[in-house]
Amino acid sequence: MSGKLRRLVCNRTGLRLLAKVPLTHSTGLISARFYSARVVYLEKERAVAIEAVESASRVCEAVFKRLVTDETLTKKDKSPVTVADFSAQAVVNNILEKYFPNDPIVGEEDSKDLLGEEGRVLREKVVELTNTAVNTPMSTEEVLKAIDRGQYAGGSTGRHWTLDPIDGTKGFLRGEQFAVCLALIIDGKVRLGVVGCPNLPYDMSQPEGEKGVLAVAVEKQGAFQRKLNVKDFIETPIFVSIVEDSCNASFCESVEAGHANHGDSAKIAELLGITKQSVRMDSQCKYVAVARGDADIYLRLPVDSKYVEKIWDHAAGNIIIQEAGGQVSDVNGEPLDFSQGRTLSANKGVIAANANIFGTVVEAVKATLSNKF
Repeated sequence: MSGKLRRLVCNRTGLRLLAKVPLTHSTGLISARFYSARVVYLEKERAVAIEAVESASRVCEAVFKRLVTDETLTKKDKSPVTVADFSAQAVVNNILEKYFPNDPIVGEEDSKDLLGEEGRVLREKVVELTNTAVNTPMSTEEVLKAIDRGQYAGGSTGRHWTLDPIDGTKGFLRGEQFAVCLALIIDGKVRLGVVGCPNLPYDMSQPEGEKGVLAVAVEKQGAFQRKLNVKDFIETPIFVSIVEDSCNASFCESVEAGHANHGDSAKIAELLGITKQSVRMDSQCKYVAVARGDADIYLRLPVDSKYVEKIWDHAAGNIIIQEAGGQVSDVNGEPLDFSQGRTLSANKGVIAANANIFGTVVEAVKATLSNKF
């Protein structure tokens, strides 16, 4: 392991004692004196996933600074986000192969658009930007091979990773919210999730303050946030809100109308007595916002009967919400089933909320969507 990775493992090992250690009242931080060398479930996977997401986040930020311009936005040119998607996937898959060479990966991209003379310009940009975030330069062949490691079919047995290299493409192009999302699935269950949110304020009460958040959770170990891409490895636990009455709750909703049915959301809000303004943002940053209590409810309502969610759009966020004390289901109240392959084919839509109001939210959603899906 690299020196950085060893430090991450050691810090996490100390944090594993959270259940027995009172937090510092003024900061919520855990004292280093509680460090322990005991083995922790998935500690290496956790540290590697953090390193991978941080590296991919740096690639995305480099792409934005170099390639996104006012002209890009005016022309609705999505080529920068395409470069970032490919580069981030290459970086993450390369790191995973280094530490877990036998683990397959369910990724969003493949290299077919980068091949031949037609793909030369895009391919050269991807290779250049990929090499801004790796310790050892990668050749063109190595970059393409890394990207194509993401073609696993998924399933209910064994272990595999799932990656969304950029979730929230339009948010990325606007310089707003997007996320790099990585999860480890073992025997059809999400066991580890990491979400990097480069533009998310560390403290939502200070929206213009320090930005860059990495949220991480391991099964039965709680959810935490840390500052993204800084040398300070201190993590703080995060928890969903404690709102007990839905009329005091707020939604976290998509900015893009195509990602949600805002009309149905309005009906659900009426049933729940919600009048607070929604928190709007793109990507799995919404899961992070609900997990740390910035908002209380996240709905991903089906826009039509044919659409099927992809596992990489929800795996990491799903476990972060659950480990922060919340609950997640589809619109029928059924758990999300990550054992079906590359999609959530057994589910429709997503509901996430704190445990106090979750049941009430599910019933409101069912009443609104009755006979629709």
